[in-house]
Amino acid sequence: MEMNFRRYPIGIQNFEQLRNGNYVYVDKTSLVYKLANTNTTYFLSRPRRFGKSLLVSTLEAYFQGKKELFNGLAMETLEKEWTVYPVLHIDFSISKYTTSDMLTAVINRQLLLWEKLYSREEGDTTFSLRFEGVIRRAYEQTGKQVVILIDEYDSPMLDSNNNEEVQAEIRNIMRDFFSPLKGAGQYLRLLFLTGISKFSQMSIFSELNNLQNISMWDEFSAICGITEEELRSQLQFDIEQMAQANNETYEEACAHLKLQYDGYHFSENSEDIYNPFSLINAFAQKKYANFWFSTGTPTFLIDLLQESGFDIRDLDATTATAEQFDAPSNRITDPLPVLYQSGYLTIKGYDPNFQAYTLGYPNKEVRKGFIESLMPAYVHLPARENTFYVISFIKDLRVGKLNECLERMKSFFASIPNKLNNKEEKHYQTIFYLFFRLMGQYIDVEVDTAIGRADAVVKMQDAVYVFEFKVDGTPEEALAQINSKGYAIPYQTGNLKTIKVGVNFDSATRTIGDWKIE
Repeated sequence: MEMNFRRYPIGIQNFEQLRNGNYVYVDKTSLVYKLANTNTTYFLSRPRRFGKSLLVSTLEAYFQGKKELFNGLAMETLEKEWTVYPVLHIDFSISKYTTSDMLTAVINRQLLLWEKLYSREEGDTTFSLRFEGVIRRAYEQTGKQVVILIDEYDSPMLDSNNNEEVQAEIRNIMRDFFSPLKGAGQYLRLLFLTGISKFSQMSIFSELNNLQNISMWDEFSAICGITEEELRSQLQFDIEQMAQANNETYEEACAHLKLQYDGYHFSENSEDIYNPFSLINAFAQKKYANFWFSTGTPTFLIDLLQESGFDIRDLDATTATAEQFDAPSNRITDPLPVLYQSGYLTIKGYDPNFQAYTLGYPNKEVRKGFIESLMPAYVHLPARENTFYVISFIKDLRVGKLNECLERMKSFFASIPNKLNNKEEKHYQTIFYLFFRLMGQYIDVEVDTAIGRADAVVKMQDAVYVFEFKVDGTPEEALAQINSKGYAIPYQTGNLKTIKVGVNFDSATRTIGDWKIE
């Protein structure tokens, strides 16, 4: 590959296409070899756009004995035999599943393709019988154990999560389809499933209770994504090009990439993992943008947050136990494991005494993108209007027009339709939180997530603004709290002015009422 020209695999999830096309590839084949030769039944959960499908495709090429594709990679020296196995590969992400008929069509089409290779017997009438027949005949006809690769198995379940009737139908279809796998051990060389979430024992995994869930194993934490070591060793040229394009030093570019795209941890002792989709897109375009969120936030996830009454202010630092990640469920009701498995939260710490994980946003890209996705759901305004209010607020604040800032915030709340607003204090606090969190993507903002801090602290070049909000109180009460609790004291150093702002929110008018500046 010539060093003045790099081909980036944007949208390419097929290992053979990637290697034949001379695209950039971060070598994961030593981990692929270890996975393929350690055990036989696996489940791996990773967020969307994190390389799961490429991993499955790599396994497919390996078990098909395509040795030439691995020239120059770790696998070339690890594998000696290159045995060819029959591979059954199905990808459930190829369709949307708003009805059970859509799932039926996808499974039937895949079974027909396999049956062209391995035939079909007269008694094969159900999905389970047809799948069992294909597995058995593939083994009998080739004399080799079968490799089964199931990618994004949970797409039908996630698409139907808000429709219990459809999901029940889909769950029964998938139970039937997967049921032969439980007793197919003698025929299997490898069974590997990927997805975002794991529907546990009471759901379709009742048929797959022998799966080893490696999603939170240290030894496989880096099997998807890009580590710091891989970035600096295999993508050094790309960092140099990024630095040159953005008028940065090499180390400045590394720091910028880390802030924007790093920070994922998938186990207790996981290395820092970069989002591969965002990183490759950043290198291709030579700019630091929010690429992962351009692919969209799942609607079901925002619906789930609202249905469950989850306090989104806790997303900055919340706690989950290991049991929460594998709780029996017919339907997803707890948003926390899904937020982690979907990549919106990641492991920030682990307490072995309580076997509890501290979760938080992995990086700047995710925090900004997720909050922008949440804003329309809570304030019911188009995303561009939310961003307009925030940017206008910042511009006024930079020139010291604090009253104008608060007038803008007043009109922001007033623009929310009354039927979508309510008088609960938590509702207003959530919108304040989102507003200031979105501000924090452009300037230095701290938003209260614990007792003992002001509701928001905004840092400008020449001043620090300390905000406290009350609902159906008075601005004087808000200022009194700032002073009595000493919220402003940590910022009263150096030459910066400290400006305290007490604001009252009037639930009768559903917008900001009075404010007082000190």
